[in-house]
Amino acid sequence: MRTILTTIGLVLATALLIYIVLQIRQVLTWIVVGAFFAVALYPLVGWVQRRLLGGKRRALATFLVFLLVFILLAAVIAAFAVPLVNEGTKLAGQLPQQIADARAGRGPIGDLLQRTNALQWVQDNQDKISKFASGLTAPAASVASGFATGIAGTLTVFVLAYLMVLEGPKVVDGSLNVFRPTTSERIRQVGGDCAKSVTGYISGNLLISFICGLLTYFVLLICGVHFAALIALFVGIADLMPLVGATIGGAVAVLAGFIHSVPAGIAVLVFFVLYQQLENHLLQPLVFARTVKLNPLTVIIAILIGVELMGILGALLAIPVASMIQVILRDVWDHRRGRPKEEPTVGVDKKPATDAEATAVQSR
Repeated sequence: MRTILTTIGLVLATALLIYIVLQIRQVLTWIVVGAFFAVALYPLVGWVQRRLLGGKRRALATFLVFLLVFILLAAVIAAFAVPLVNEGTKLAGQLPQQIADARAGRGPIGDLLQRTNALQWVQDNQDKISKFASGLTAPAASVASGFATGIAGTLTVFVLAYLMVLEGPKVVDGSLNVFRPTTSERIRQVGGDCAKSVTGYISGNLLISFICGLLTYFVLLICGVHFAALIALFVGIADLMPLVGATIGGAVAVLAGFIHSVPAGIAVLVFFVLYQQLENHLLQPLVFARTVKLNPLTVIIAILIGVELMGILGALLAIPVASMIQVILRDVWDHRRGRPKEEPTVGVDKKPATDAEATAVQSR
């Protein structure tokens, strides 16, 4: 009866744990992303604390690093927002005249509407268009809700990462004090290697994104596409996502190229088709093999599995997670089977090799 009750209790506890995880999966995602950025910024905070503040005042070092990160993010957002606002204001001022010209059949838009009989189609289907527009209320509300959730998630991740970096040493030391000195030192070394793998992944990813953005800028500049620097910046940021990032950024760049001219669009399209193959199959595996110490084949397999399991977030976390798994498995192998014996033994009964040699000499 005790075994049956214990089994039922374990099953119920497991089901409850799964239910709780499913209910708080978004919070867990924020915690994981916050820990990822905390591990990435931890060495920088340590460097500022050691070199600029004399090894003291960790709170000030953390504040300075996160203030710099916040300024950089604000600069990137401003780089996108200012041109969009300027173009939107210009479009809003020209919109009434363009609508009047379109209705009168003047200009390129009016000529297109005249040739396609679009105005007549709009007049004939006004009821359907009104019904369709009223049906967009729910999707618009869903998009607004998702945008608000994204802002809240970003702020939450920022705060979590800040607190993790600030209180990280205390939490680590307090947790390791539970174990024996040898075990705690082993955990500390493994954790340090895992942190180095995350830092290496971020540095490698930034290098690849910088190369992608720089090459995109030169291609757009040669083709004469407007806002070449802004589009290249967007492509570089999108390229931070392995495998799919270059495709997302390339779609925007190709669209801008075709808006400028058909030859420019074709040239940008050819560039991105070639570059994406180069990045996915040569540049990315080689860079990550040096920075994260992963085999190129392992890199590609890890990204594919991460995308299948968690989408974009999985693609971002796949490589550092694979690297941490490799570090942990290597440590387990070294301490379980791969490390040489302290005293060599021979035979099934594992007698010391020195005793076996002495016995063999005596028998001679």
